[in-house]
Amino acid sequence: MKIRFSARFKRHYKKLPLEVKLKAEQRENLFRANPFNVQLNTHKLHGKLKNQWSFSVDNTHRVLFEFDGSDVIFLDVGDHALYRAYLKNNRANITN
Repeated sequence: MKIRFSARFKRHYKKLPLEVKLKAEQRENLFRANPFNVQLNTHKLHGKLKNQWSFSVDNTHRVLFEFDGSDVIFLDVGDHALYRAYLKNNRANITN
């Protein structure tokens, strides 16, 4: 599986505190081995984000992603507010 990173993900990742970045790297390694590892709490989203998935970095931070064939695209990273912000900024690209 190849993981691609959106510009939005890269921009928000750079702003994370160092300890969250380190935890995110550990979680990415788990994800690469098994995207549904129970430690990640990977789950499909609903509503307008029904084509996206999320996994936990820690109790506060999440990675928003989608499957693209055999690849994965990391779309965004941040706290729970990332869902609303992602919808607001990507309204034209998301359909019900």
